[in-house]
Amino acid sequence: MAKSSIEYVYGINSCFEVIRGGKRKIYQAYLNEKSSNNQRIKKLAEFIEKKEIKLEWVSRERLNQLSGSTDNQGAVIRASVYKYAELEDIIGKKKILLFDNVEDPHNVGAILRSAEIFGFDSILMPVRGVPEIYPSVIKVSAGASEHLNIVRESSSNVYVKNLQEKHGYTVIALDGAGKSSFEDVKAIKPEKILLVIGGEDKSVGQYILNCADFVVSIRQFGKINSLNASVAASIAMYALGGDNVTAR
Repeated sequence: MAKSSIEYVYGINSCFEVIRGGKRKIYQAYLNEKSSNNQRIKKLAEFIEKKEIKLEWVSRERLNQLSGSTDNQGAVIRASVYKYAELEDIIGKKKILLFDNVEDPHNVGAILRSAEIFGFDSILMPVRGVPEIYPSVIKVSAGASEHLNIVRESSSNVYVKNLQEKHGYTVIALDGAGKSSFEDVKAIKPEKILLVIGGEDKSVGQYILNCADFVVSIRQFGKINSLNASVAASIAMYALGGDNVTAR
């Protein structure tokens, strides 16, 4: 069965960013007919009309039907599917983030939101084991996905081997059992880094842990023995932010 070339993006922020991002063709927008006085919806409607996108005011039930979700905030856009970048587009970027075994769509969306904020605008996703950039992921990312270069064309192991051996990236894997710290990484001032984030049920794979230049753990002082994957990723991206991986 052929994959659809159209999808329904939902959520107020997501709709704004899909339009602003300019990566997709926008066919039509749908807003809740009973929310015309809502200030955020009004602002979105003005933006849609300014961009000369066809707008239809519809019922909540229609929005739920189009989006397949009751969490659409009264805003849905019919657009072309997410456009992935190619690996060659991001080779040479100073900071690249790689997902490995991050299976929860909510964590994927939350990590993408933090990645955009902390300057990791180049993302590698394996073809298996990590959700695609579906509308539900876009919603959690608050539309950040539309401003990122996301590649989805290989396995995590192949990405690591390629970037480390052929392109000189310093590979930093985040793992609770890691023996290195962010200070250790910053001390060598690597020119280009590949940060690998694992999931909560399945962490970074053993192959990557074995060949990583640094396996970093986040120091913890509480009684709970683990961090949510998206929180851990945010801490790591903040710690490794800035030019030449120096502290801000």
